[in-house]
Amino acid sequence: MKRPDLPIYYYHDHFVEMLAFVRATYGSILTDEHETFVTRFQNLSKDAQCLLIRMVNRRGTIFNRSLFRYAEISDLERAVDDLLACGQARFLRDEDYSAFVACLPKDVLLSGAKAAGRTDVRVSWPKAKLADYFLAQVPFEVAAEHCTASKFIALDDIRPLEFLLYLYFGKTENDLKNFALRDLGIMRTNKATSFKARFTDGDEARACFHYSRLLDRLEVKSLTIYQDAVTDIFGGPGCSSDYAADLRSRAAWLVGQFFEKRAETDLARQLYRAGSSSECNERLVRLLYGAGDKEDAEDLLRRMIDDPASDGEFVFATDFYSRKFGGRRTGSCTDLLRAGVTLTVDDVFRGNPEAGVAGVMRRRGYRVFFAENTLWHSLFGLLFWDELFESELLHSSFDWVPHCLKDQSFARRFAAQIDDKLDAVRSGSALNLLLRPLAANWGRPNGIFAWDHVDVDALRLLLSGTSGEGIATIVRSLCQNFRDMRDGFPDLMLEKDGTVSFMEIKAEGDVIRRNQLTRLKQLGNAGIRAEIGRVDYRFDPEQDYVVVDAETTGSWAAGDRITEIGAVKVRNHQVVDEWHSLLNPQRTIPARITQITNITNEMVRDAPIFAEVADSFMQFMGDGIFVAHNVNFDYGFISYEYERLERRFRFPKLCTVAGMRRRYPGLKSYGLGKLCEFYGIELKTHHRALCDARATGHLLNLINQKREAALPSALEDAA
Repeated sequence: MKRPDLPIYYYHDHFVEMLAFVRATYGSILTDEHETFVTRFQNLSKDAQCLLIRMVNRRGTIFNRSLFRYAEISDLERAVDDLLACGQARFLRDEDYSAFVACLPKDVLLSGAKAAGRTDVRVSWPKAKLADYFLAQVPFEVAAEHCTASKFIALDDIRPLEFLLYLYFGKTENDLKNFALRDLGIMRTNKATSFKARFTDGDEARACFHYSRLLDRLEVKSLTIYQDAVTDIFGGPGCSSDYAADLRSRAAWLVGQFFEKRAETDLARQLYRAGSSSECNERLVRLLYGAGDKEDAEDLLRRMIDDPASDGEFVFATDFYSRKFGGRRTGSCTDLLRAGVTLTVDDVFRGNPEAGVAGVMRRRGYRVFFAENTLWHSLFGLLFWDELFESELLHSSFDWVPHCLKDQSFARRFAAQIDDKLDAVRSGSALNLLLRPLAANWGRPNGIFAWDHVDVDALRLLLSGTSGEGIATIVRSLCQNFRDMRDGFPDLMLEKDGTVSFMEIKAEGDVIRRNQLTRLKQLGNAGIRAEIGRVDYRFDPEQDYVVVDAETTGSWAAGDRITEIGAVKVRNHQVVDEWHSLLNPQRTIPARITQITNITNEMVRDAPIFAEVADSFMQFMGDGIFVAHNVNFDYGFISYEYERLERRFRFPKLCTVAGMRRRYPGLKSYGLGKLCEFYGIELKTHHRALCDARATGHLLNLINQKREAALPSALEDAA
């Protein structure tokens, strides 16, 4: 679809729109500094206004004015002079040297060095080496004279503008590109906007802005930046709200980690003390204990246990205290891992252990849902849809998550509504509370969950198959601290005989993260069974392998089509089922293909098209592993067919070519015909799908016999 053309004064109009919004909404907290910026902007000529906005929208803070080309600006030189005259732009200074050199092309640096009499510079040097040379060996004044610095200008005093943009977007922004992305149809925006202030007063807004900008700068791992950050943390504004305190704590934690890695532990401890988050407290406890200051460590742990900032902090504090001061030898993570159930999963599922466990559990009679965080996000978002998205809590059209979830005021603001809805959860009558917003708002964008991840059957089972009191407990925790509670939930939800449980999947080498440990404990404490499933990768004789062969009109999966599919299902080295169909490729079969396969246009004229067998083949696949000789060929063609139907086709793959090369090395050829000849496998109608699939099934058994023989003996397992 063609993108719309933007009007000539597009950026100017939206900048004026932003200024009007901020002045109307936040007028009471704007200072003289901000009003001065607005007045200065309004007194500029329109050309100068447009140029300032264009510079704000570009990367960096210095610009080669000879490269300015903007249709809406009629007199560029006068616009530049106006910005210089009012102090919104300036000529380059020493502090711009690094940025100036970085934006110069190599030929300008070389000619500048030559003009400055620098004979030791080499043409063969890369741009990076030239830039380093200038910064180390050439004074700024010399480089400015010989490298055309007079063509450049820099933005000046844009902090007031950054603050105005922060008030509008609710996060640090330095341009208006979001407006363009919205109006070009690239970015969707929220229509239910309240246009109300997101901050309670100027102190909160300025503190949040200060620490948000600090967090942005910390993305660059520079010693100078982190040293400056120490001053910004200790000397920064006070935090009058939980949200501002949270931003400050995140900065203190990041900077503390940086200096802890540099072995500056005294400074790290000071930074962690400056933060109030559970992450800061945890690092502080560990540093205190490691330095031998066990009394202070124990005192801090007791405070964390008595008044935890979150369930995660409580889990860490009780676990650490019991191991270091209570005599327990193992931690909660170790105990949970040991208590978990071990599940044998075929090692073809390496990389996707959740799918392997799901198949194992279905064979044991369980219904399985991939839950993880999406199930709980859907439950929370639908249950409180009105409070989240119909209560004028989205402060601009670019907001998707209500600010009350970020500053943790949601539970206080909607206490009565939360109590009523949690009563419905306890009584088992909450499903209708989910179905109403589901029907009324399907597809409406939001920042809590994706509509295509909403599984009504899973939600119905969650509400009916578990303790209503338990679900209410978890949901209340989400209401109180959505930011910390939004992830870490177990991978799978299982149901058998009307009972629902949850399972976190851990394969070899995986570790259980703190948030996952916390969620498992929260679910258990709420009376909902939750455990860890430890994956033991090995050959699984009960695993279904679906051996597939597809005949096609050519070799290009994206353009050619399938004429025949044959498949055999192998379990414990035995064929337990077969599937076969000719297919109408909806195009002519080339003569050369007919010579190979003996499949003619007449044979497929009345055959079904792929869409008519798609359900049947998917059902035949079940939880199987997709096996083929040169597997990517057959898998690619079949997955493309499902893609044309806008359906997902995702299965683990096993290639019998690769498997035979690995398990039976040294053969001259690993083509299907040659392998069948060598091993005495019947192949009467080679290049017909079912015949080739049956023959490939025999190769699979040869491979799996070697895999099974490589398993540890029962005695080794017991040891």
